[in-house]
Amino acid sequence: MKALRIREMVLSDCDRVAEIRVRGWQSAYRGLIPQGYLDGLDPTEDAERRRTYFAQADGGVVNLVAEDAGGELVGWACHGPYRDGEVLTPDAELYAIYVHPEHLGRGVGRALLTESVGRCSRAGHGRLLLWVLKENGRARRFYERAGFLADGAEEPFEVEGTTVPEVRYARPLPR
Repeated sequence: MKALRIREMVLSDCDRVAEIRVRGWQSAYRGLIPQGYLDGLDPTEDAERRRTYFAQADGGVVNLVAEDAGGELVGWACHGPYRDGEVLTPDAELYAIYVHPEHLGRGVGRALLTESVGRCSRAGHGRLLLWVLKENGRARRFYERAGFLADGAEEPFEVEGTTVPEVRYARPLPR
């Protein structure tokens, strides 16, 4: 994508980030998560949650947005400290990365991931970890092309009584 700009999210981005997140879930998780749950996702409610998170932010979590040449937000990523239970570890975690479905395959996700990897590396983290739905082949291939490998950890994620397995991926970060 030409002239893609990655920057930190600001409060006024919350509505568009919520739209990207909800449409991303509805597109990426179709057939993997109960359709009733996906249909019930509401960008307005999600935007309110984003504003609450943003107001309570302590600087430990970094929210990034991808902006196209026209200034439209087309992607969002979020990373911060990795927690093992309630204990902070020296590693970082990519909590989320979503690209609006109309902009998939244009390098937006790659640009957001590259920026997150760079920031986590510069912050001194040894690894970047993330969780991905086990059956989400597209996302798993995306992360594997970026140097992430499944490390054997799995956890169940429950949605409306349906257990959806997640697998953890890890990538060492350059110092």
